Amino acid sequence: MNINATLLAQTIMFALFVWFCMAFVWPPIVAALEQRKKQIADGLADADRAKHDLELAAKRSAEILREAKEKAGEIVNNGEKRAIEIVEDAKAKAKVEGDRIIVGAKAEIDQEVFRAREQLRTQVSAIALAGASKILGREIDANAHSDLLDKLVSEI
Repeated sequence: MNINATLLAQTIMFALFVWFCMAFVWPPIVAALEQRKKQIADGLADADRAKHDLELAAKRSAEILREAKEKAGEIVNNGEKRAIEIVEDAKAKAKVEGDRIIVGAKAEIDQEVFRAREQLRTQVSAIALAGASKILGREIDANAHSDLLDKLVSEI
């Protein structure tokens, strides 16, 4: 066998092998690489989009939290104002009730004073009659002298 023929046969076989690989093996490998490249690019784009959405969500949640704090502050302020109003209203009602009780108590005291004076007048007139009876030495008839006794009681 000749070395040139062997070398020529091996070169032809190598060329056929390269052609076969380029025609049937290389396109699926290139397609798989392109598909993988596209998946990686889509994944990176999705990651960027997710990062942007996360930033927007963080801003939105911060805004909602701020609004909630403002509303809570308003509710607390309104509650405090309402509590002050209730306390002031209760104070006003208590003052009115206290004044009413004081007026009632004064009226009751005045009535008691009037009753006590009437009792004292009656007792003084009875004592005066007893004293006058002893001084005069005879008994004074209360019915007969009722005008005189009424006048005496009114003077006392």
